[in-house]
Amino acid sequence: MAGKAFQMTKSERVFDIFLYIFLGIIMLVTLYPFLNVLAISLNESTDTVRGGIYIWPRVLTLDNYKQIFSYTGLIQGFKISILRTVSGTILGLISSSMLAFTLSRPEFRARKFVSYFLAMTMYFSGGMVPMYILMRDLNLIGTFWIYILPGAVSAFNVFVIRSFMDGLPFALQESAKLDGANDFVIYYKIIMPLCLPVLATITLFLAVGQWNEWFTTYLYNGNKPHLTTLQYELMKVLATTNQGSGMVNANDMAKQMAQISPESIKMAITIVVTLPILVVYPFLQKYFVGGMTLGAVKA
Repeated sequence: MAGKAFQMTKSERVFDIFLYIFLGIIMLVTLYPFLNVLAISLNESTDTVRGGIYIWPRVLTLDNYKQIFSYTGLIQGFKISILRTVSGTILGLISSSMLAFTLSRPEFRARKFVSYFLAMTMYFSGGMVPMYILMRDLNLIGTFWIYILPGAVSAFNVFVIRSFMDGLPFALQESAKLDGANDFVIYYKIIMPLCLPVLATITLFLAVGQWNEWFTTYLYNGNKPHLTTLQYELMKVLATTNQGSGMVNANDMAKQMAQISPESIKMAITIVVTLPILVVYPFLQKYFVGGMTLGAVKA
């Protein structure tokens, strides 16, 4: 009897088949752009010009990646990018979460003023020239801190974390105060562990932003080889490739295309920049789904 009770009907089987087909189509649509970029980056340059490459390279080669990593300054840029991403993410996460915790406290009298002030920064900006003058007066130009301090606090991240903290039971903080805990202990030992899902999300936002950002290097540290970043060096590689392909004459065109293709270089650069984020993402994904406060307060 129990086996018959769990047998699927014909309509349920048909529904499951269509559901699997639909999910398979969604998966293919999602993966195709990345597979296409990977295939072009692994394809031989002269063959790439012909087009018609989809998810598998016709002429497999690693010359595009060898061309990229043959440029000087790429290793130093990779080191600075990793250091910038790690330090910028940690500092941004700590500063944004501490400010969000302060704004979530009802007894903080200036919470409305600070919130309005932060919201204004999301809609209004002084512009590039005042920003450059400010960085110059703060003596941050030509230093590593130009990558970290200006973006230490983001109004968007603060509001996202604060919204999550507002949904936490305030009884947890009251009970901790009764046990003699101060604000720092409440923030570190109670609020932060419960905010792991939103903190993981903000961590990914900060890491991706720091890893992909190159304009700061171009604007402030373009003449500092020891402070260059990977994205800035790859941008120079791409610019050199495009300029070189446009300057060759008809006699040298075949030789130029045999050595390098701007399209292949673009795709190889995309893979190099995207791969580290793809490696980190699975470790943070598990915090995006479930909340951490279920069962935190018992009746």
